[in-house]
Amino acid sequence: MGEGRPLEGLLVVSVEQAVAAPTCSVKLADAGARVIKIERPEGDFARGYDRAVRGLSSYFVWLNRGKESVCLDFKNPRDRALLSALVERADVFIQNLAPGAMARAGFGSEELRARHPRLITVDITGYGEEGEYAGMKAYDLLVQAESGLASVTGRPEGPGRVGVSVCDIACGTMAHAAVLEALIERGITGRGKGIRISLFDAMADWMNVPLLFFEGTGEAPQRIGLAHPSVCPYGAFTTRDGAQILISIQNEREWAEFATHVLGDPELASRPGYASNVERVANRAVVDAHIASVFARMDRAEAVAALRRANTAYGFINGVDGLARHPALKRITVETEAGPVSLAAPAARFSGPPRRYGPVPKLGEHTEKVRAEFLPQG
Repeated sequence: MGEGRPLEGLLVVSVEQAVAAPTCSVKLADAGARVIKIERPEGDFARGYDRAVRGLSSYFVWLNRGKESVCLDFKNPRDRALLSALVERADVFIQNLAPGAMARAGFGSEELRARHPRLITVDITGYGEEGEYAGMKAYDLLVQAESGLASVTGRPEGPGRVGVSVCDIACGTMAHAAVLEALIERGITGRGKGIRISLFDAMADWMNVPLLFFEGTGEAPQRIGLAHPSVCPYGAFTTRDGAQILISIQNEREWAEFATHVLGDPELASRPGYASNVERVANRAVVDAHIASVFARMDRAEAVAALRRANTAYGFINGVDGLARHPALKRITVETEAGPVSLAAPAARFSGPPRRYGPVPKLGEHTEKVRAEFLPQG
């Protein structure tokens, strides 16, 4: 597209559906790789998740910009021949079908790498490819529950769901990083790499702090809503005019400044029950009640002024409507079959000209074009 993106010239073939694998491949497409998305004849089922974006699925629009859509039926010899031709020229092959499905179709990763030693393969599963969980379906919320994430999320009354597909996203972003590592290694050795990654393993990695806490103390971190199980004060407080402000104190210097400039009581910072984070966590109910009583006497503007004097980290609790108009929100525009759509921008920003992003493909939009290119006699 003219700006010399770093992965231009690489071919990625991705037999993908839903969120995890598309998260990986869309990042490769953003960086300039040619991503050919292989869909079933009926399409990636994420196309049908909702109709929120001009009649299109919000999930699909988010994760499939810049790809080519090719519909294949693996039971059809002609379609299998096309997939073989694609893999023969591919740099990266990604798949997130059920464990063993691609091998049964004749496209197992080890076999592919044996035939094409420079190929990087990525197998994304729910729980890995071995053990009693290997055959289980693994959608995001199920893995949130199985990994223990839901048990540390929510309010004391019960576990909660993280409101986005966090297990899928974690897995897809980790897969993306692993692909980049494998590409660097291939540049040195000339050989590809097999990568296996599961939603469960990705979330287990993210759950290391609760795991270490539990195995070190015998107790799991408690669910405490918008507070923090290991830090106090760290939570939401309501002002006189109804604003909800979330504050975070990370060290004793910040606590002393907060006590002086917000609570108006410098001596509180050294009072028993308040003097250290460990004491404050143990005394959380009393500490939070005291802070809440102070905020309840301020309006939003007064609270902000005091927090700024104290150099305290704070933020307001927004809804999605607040995100939509947030002054820090950066956006990109992508084309779809229903017209242009504005999205939150990818987080990484690079020096140089701004990146342009490819359109979201219609189902099977590129099937015949790709067939003619890769199987000119077929």
